[in-house]
Amino acid sequence: MPVTKPTFAPPKPWTECARDLVNVAMGRKPADLVVRNGKWVNVHSGEVIPATDLAIADGRFAYCGPDASHCIGEGTKVLDARGRYLVPGLCDAHMHVESGMVTVTEFTRAVIPHGTTSMFIDPHEIANVLGLAGVRMMHDEAEAMPVNVFVQMPSCVPSAPGLEHAGASLGPQEIEEAMGWPNIVGLGEVMNFPGVAANDQTMTGAIAATVKAGKTVGGHYASPDLGLPFHGYVAGGPEDDHEGTRAEDAIARVRQGMKAMLRLGSAWYDVAEQVKAITEQGLDSRNFILCTDDSHSGTLVRDGHMDRVVRHAISQGLPPVTAIQMATINTAQHFKMERELGSITPGRRADFLIVSNLAELAIDEVYGRGVQLAKDSKLTVDIPAYNYPPEAMNTVRLGKELLADDFVIPAPKGKAEVDVRVIGVIENQAPTRALEARLPVREGIVEMDRVNDVCQIALVERHRGTGAVTNAFVSGFGYTQDCAMASTVAHDSHHMIVVGTNREDMAIAANRLGQVGGGVVMVSKGEELALVEMPIAGLMSDERAEIVAAKADILGAAMREMGCTLNNAYMQHSLLALVVIPELRISDVGLVDVRTFEKVDVFV
Repeated sequence: MPVTKPTFAPPKPWTECARDLVNVAMGRKPADLVVRNGKWVNVHSGEVIPATDLAIADGRFAYCGPDASHCIGEGTKVLDARGRYLVPGLCDAHMHVESGMVTVTEFTRAVIPHGTTSMFIDPHEIANVLGLAGVRMMHDEAEAMPVNVFVQMPSCVPSAPGLEHAGASLGPQEIEEAMGWPNIVGLGEVMNFPGVAANDQTMTGAIAATVKAGKTVGGHYASPDLGLPFHGYVAGGPEDDHEGTRAEDAIARVRQGMKAMLRLGSAWYDVAEQVKAITEQGLDSRNFILCTDDSHSGTLVRDGHMDRVVRHAISQGLPPVTAIQMATINTAQHFKMERELGSITPGRRADFLIVSNLAELAIDEVYGRGVQLAKDSKLTVDIPAYNYPPEAMNTVRLGKELLADDFVIPAPKGKAEVDVRVIGVIENQAPTRALEARLPVREGIVEMDRVNDVCQIALVERHRGTGAVTNAFVSGFGYTQDCAMASTVAHDSHHMIVVGTNREDMAIAANRLGQVGGGVVMVSKGEELALVEMPIAGLMSDERAEIVAAKADILGAAMREMGCTLNNAYMQHSLLALVVIPELRISDVGLVDVRTFEKVDVFV
């Protein structure tokens, strides 16, 4: 049920205002807003058309052409574009709000000045903590926004049944129920790709419920194997995929009728390689879509959102209009919303940008539903905070106070050194490597090897208060000091991940998050260096995005002080429990080899 009443009125259905739009276009009724003398970036024809006027009524475009003087009447606001570009509002085709550490409201506040006017969000993070009720909370908040925030129903909660235990479970029945909610536009990324290829009933049921509802099935095929498992997955119904990292990944998906989603998040840099499918291989760009997947609050506040992705795509050799198409009309068509979004054409929602430099996508003003929302990189409307109910709080249940001994890894009897499996972090990519290392044993306990960048990782159960801790090893963070970082953001089951070089600090960090209700903390020699509190489901802050970004900056600086030089290392940390992306991950069940989807021992 809704937590608060919507702040902004939803757009009128086209059927309720079509006659008015016709009358405005014909000059029989004055427009609410006329924009004059712009360069029309037409994503349908691929042209930039000079000397264009736009007439807007009821939050929709009524007229797009050379002269809208006949649409101007008493009460019409007239805006001179002064020869600047008129660009459709940008769409993020696949993203998780929770990765920004903030609520839907704060995420929206942060991205509107960067030109994002439509988002397709998959709230499977909160779903793994609070189940269907959590999805509904974000669904209702999304409806209250002044831009378009559509929701994809999470498909895999938990993401890998049998290999992890989340805080909730969703099946075909819940998915079918959600398909009737007003703001659900499809099924979120189907991460259980082996389940789809094996005709798992839960997966086939969820996909069937989505198709019957006439909505889009999101994909997630994280394996580099493009053989029979890939073909079986495509045959199972997913319509897009954002997990490709190579040009051949994008090519394979498009050839099989999928949309290749190329992502540039805070830590995932997958556009440059895959866009070569267009720039070098000549594939049709209509089947490629840009997205972010996961954007950190600091990235949003400082670097941008979809504008950043479009600029990056242009820098990789795409013509500006092509890159814009991949962030507008291609997305709208994929979600069967071409008559609502994605272009500056009559009948569509009047979401548009006024841009002074197209190649650099320099955004001067942002309009949503015909209303100015931002100018000169600043919001010009107030979007009030959205209050989450009490049941969304206090979700971190450790069951006991953790001690350093909880993070001890006993060695097999009689061993002076042991060979162990190690999760290897890959900078700027979601996959990990399955590494091995030889570690010393002292007094029956396996020690870390800081010189060779092998430290400990632990997953602490936090949904049911069992007190269980899974211990293993990780490499790639480069910590050189005594330290530990703990986070209750641990995709996708969202237990607690603790990475450290010192077991005492690991216990202190874990207990601290239990005290504040979740978030991320860095501790060194018993001293708290940084803390970002996230009391909403242990995933999101209830503070403003700028404040969260500032706290996250302190966290990043603390990580660097401890020796970590990875780009956006927090994002890498948060994905180490994601048991649907190869090669090696950790869960509450144990260490998981995602190449075989089997639990493996820490010891080789």
